[in-house]
Amino acid sequence: MTPSLSPSAQKFQETLAALGFTNQIVEFEHTTRTSAEAAEAVGCEVGQIAKSLIFKGKQSGKAILVIASGANRVDEKKLRGLAGEKVEKPDADFVRLKTGFVIGGVPPVSHAEPLDTFIDEGLMGYGSIWAAAGTPNAVFSLTPADLVKMTGGKVADLKA
Repeated sequence: MTPSLSPSAQKFQETLAALGFTNQIVEFEHTTRTSAEAAEAVGCEVGQIAKSLIFKGKQSGKAILVIASGANRVDEKKLRGLAGEKVEKPDADFVRLKTGFVIGGVPPVSHAEPLDTFIDEGLMGYGSIWAAAGTPNAVFSLTPADLVKMTGGKVADLKA
């Protein structure tokens, strides 16, 4: 762990505080970009990692955020039903433009623009989960209930 936060992680820490959350960001010297890396770093199950995945609406071009359990793959047909349009995986530039963060560091909130958010119901069975916090090396712990409250996301069956 690093003693002080990088600018992006610090900015996200301030956003959490402004939203009324007291969760503390932990930043590591090594990457937590993948669910497996994050789970190893914090000592939890891969399923407890809340991975932020950005999809792009094929017709609208809007960004859609899916927060999925690190143990699950997202069924794009199920997401299409929820989003009301076909979706595709965008490139890294689209993710950065729409969220303000790089892939692997996209937090659940504080994006460059409002995003429709869907939360994998697979996360709801855990007492605590971990999510990205602004960089591919930063994470924070929260409860599934706080994730729903924080994001306003719709909990749904998204598991492939």
